[in-house]
Amino acid sequence: MDTILVVNAGSSSVKFQIFAFDGGGRPERQIKGQVDGIGSRPRLRAANVKGDKLVDRDFPADSVRDVPAALHVAGDWLREEQRITPLAVGHRVVHGGPDYDRPVVLDHGVVARLERYASLAPLHQPHNLAPIRSLMTNLPNLPQVACFDTAFHRAHGALADHYAIPRRLHEEGVRRYGFHGLSYEYIANALPGTAPEIANGRVIVAHLGNGASMCAMKAGKSVESTMGFTALDGLVMGTRPGQLDPGVVLYLMAERGMSASSAQHFLYRECGLKGLSGVSNDMRELEASADPNAAFAIDYFTYRIGLNAGMLTAALQGLDAFVFTAGIGENSSSIRARIAERLAWLGIALDPVENGRHASRISSAGSRVPVYVVPTDEELMIAQHTVALIWKHQPGQKRESAS
Repeated sequence: MDTILVVNAGSSSVKFQIFAFDGGGRPERQIKGQVDGIGSRPRLRAANVKGDKLVDRDFPADSVRDVPAALHVAGDWLREEQRITPLAVGHRVVHGGPDYDRPVVLDHGVVARLERYASLAPLHQPHNLAPIRSLMTNLPNLPQVACFDTAFHRAHGALADHYAIPRRLHEEGVRRYGFHGLSYEYIANALPGTAPEIANGRVIVAHLGNGASMCAMKAGKSVESTMGFTALDGLVMGTRPGQLDPGVVLYLMAERGMSASSAQHFLYRECGLKGLSGVSNDMRELEASADPNAAFAIDYFTYRIGLNAGMLTAALQGLDAFVFTAGIGENSSSIRARIAERLAWLGIALDPVENGRHASRISSAGSRVPVYVVPTDEELMIAQHTVALIWKHQPGQKRESAS
């Protein structure tokens, strides 16, 4: 059976998954792993689909200094110890800019275009592209596919897509993109099976994790998003501030003497829940903390979600369902309850028992708007897109080029 390697590379870790496929049904997950602690305490971990540990191995810091080295470690283990040689590799790439509204087979020209958007997603884009370039150099015949977090939102109408700035800037690509698109695409595809009664309706999906956003969907298509030009906008996040008056940035530079790079570092790494609380960017630690600033950060998080839910409801001209997903959305019953209280004006009411056991539908029988918890699976979306481009469209050619 053929396999696909899915890669999600960050600044200090490379997450990877192996999916098997036979040209028939959807890809089936076989292995899930990661190399973390890059450059400090490198560690390779992986488990099979049942959760059984396959490897847990430490490496000297100087042997895994960067993302390409981490991918090399994972690749050696897959090839030498698991006897797996992937047919192709699918990558999560955060920003596709105005050029890409769907997944694309990668070549040097595509990578060069994607490098232009590194400043729009500095926490992600450079690290997303590093393993792609490494594989192009070391395995030039191995097909690679980029799947974009912006693509799902590229069908937005002009009113949702524009900023009130001169049109020439919009034409250069300064527009509202939206992110977490692979997650929202998965939810849109899952709803017909999970909750068919609302799949074609007006739905707000809240992707709540260390990165957080919400998407207004109508009939499974993105209508509006809380994120815009970059992944700084919208909801407060672990270390990012969310919606911010641009005058704050001007103040930081004019009055505090911050350079553009210093301001970028500050906004991406020192704000959000971490900045508000002074405790942590991890919601689990904030919920366990007795520090009043931690409690304030949680209140702020749920307050802003409530405000943005109102905006998205207006964009949809009504609301038929609300869906929680991602790390916080799937696992924190208390955060879900706090958000539901702020949305009571919409007729939302949770069933405490169902919410406490993380059921699929957590709203009460009397709730005018049903509320669901739907686990997301961005890696599966990447695997499906990769198979569609590499296997289904050009099976003979791609098989030959990967050998």
